[in-house]
Amino acid sequence: MWQRSVCVGLLALALGYLCLLGPELSPSALRHLSASLLGGLRRARSLEARMVAAWQAAIVRPARGWARVAVGVNACVDVVLSGVRLLEALGLEPGDGRNHLVLNSQQDLKEAFAHFMEKGAAAERFFSDAESFQHIARTASEHPGAQLYVGGNAALIGQKLATNPDLKILLCGPVGPKLHELLDDNVVVPPESLQEKDEFHLILEYQAGEEWGQVRAPNANRFIFSHDLSNGALNMLEVFVSSLDEFQPDLVVLSGLHMMEGQSKEMRHRRLLEAVASISDIPTDIPIHLELASMTDQDFMSNIVHQVLPLVNSLGLNEQELLFLTQAASGPHASLGSWRGVPDVGVVSDILFWLLKEQGRAARRASDLTRVHFHTLAYHILATVDGYWGNQAAAVAAGARAAGTQACATETIDASRVFLKAPLEFVTSQLEAPARVSLNPDEPVVRWHREGISFHFTPVLVCRDPVRTVGLGDAISAEGLLYSEAYPQ
Repeated sequence: MWQRSVCVGLLALALGYLCLLGPELSPSALRHLSASLLGGLRRARSLEARMVAAWQAAIVRPARGWARVAVGVNACVDVVLSGVRLLEALGLEPGDGRNHLVLNSQQDLKEAFAHFMEKGAAAERFFSDAESFQHIARTASEHPGAQLYVGGNAALIGQKLATNPDLKILLCGPVGPKLHELLDDNVVVPPESLQEKDEFHLILEYQAGEEWGQVRAPNANRFIFSHDLSNGALNMLEVFVSSLDEFQPDLVVLSGLHMMEGQSKEMRHRRLLEAVASISDIPTDIPIHLELASMTDQDFMSNIVHQVLPLVNSLGLNEQELLFLTQAASGPHASLGSWRGVPDVGVVSDILFWLLKEQGRAARRASDLTRVHFHTLAYHILATVDGYWGNQAAAVAAGARAAGTQACATETIDASRVFLKAPLEFVTSQLEAPARVSLNPDEPVVRWHREGISFHFTPVLVCRDPVRTVGLGDAISAEGLLYSEAYPQ
């Protein structure tokens, strides 16, 4: 870092000296020397600063933006605090990590938190014991370091979109008094969505390098759990769909299907069929975006892939969800047990291609899926079937910019507080003859094609000391949608 600063200083001195010598130099020599020195100054800027400047030029509004967006159906109040501090307040001692698909006790909570903290991976789990959860929730909400925020993917996406004054947002979900108080004034909640009590989700955060016993977190992330019955049963789905006739949205954003994992298999199967019927009632000229979240049941994910994905136009998901999806549906690279470090771009690209080619509109089947927004800590990829979406270079850049600003809690990206974690070189496929890409920070949005499908890639500038990681994926998807344009069909 200091070497770059010295270079910038020397170049600046050289420019100043050049100005003093100006009268003694010919105009052509002066122009040549000035251009050379200015070029050196540009190159001396950090990669991060050059990327921020390039994004600013690339992020332009679509020709046809949204005016009214309906969002549903999961909503809650997030209680955010340090996971290690909460476990200490509960009197739980550090120990070995172990994955639990459902949390039945404080011991399960301790083991699952340690398991995912050691991986640095986000996860979400259902806590089955209502009485024990209430005790943990009280301890969490009364902790001096706890903060209360809008929670639930739908509410978070709605809240993010509502910061745009040109948009009108409808939010359907179980909205209690505290959540209603926290929502932006630009968010409309139908009376049928209001309930007497809030649903609380506990968000246990940890920082990069933080330790708990023998566990050390490789990066910042969070572990989420709840005993949420309203969202778990998708109680507001029918209210949501019935509200669309009056609201007349340009775009529908749907999330919360993952919350059903806390239900019995029979209940989950029945409710998913009802959800499919309700989603099918949404007029086909309204684009639908589905936001996925952490899941553990492969059969349930497989049902979503085959029953729900054909009904939606757009999909948002992260690296854990993408890998779980291809495992559940026997897609490419399904034998990969987990990601090692930054997910390989070629592997991700192969799965996205398969998803749109075999499960989307590109396939010879009745499917509306034409867009997938993939986000991971180091980079984003937007994959779209050609002819259905526009302004995707701006959309993927806007999503990456949102990741940098929200994680650092800044209005604009501060290049000194972020760093580039994405690979500077990568291949676009691990299954077919790939193209090799070298990243140019002055043109950070890279585009390639594969059999009628376009890919837009851009790195993320990762916050060195993140302030808040909760809702980052929802903010990314919301910003990507805000800058996207759906072509009329």
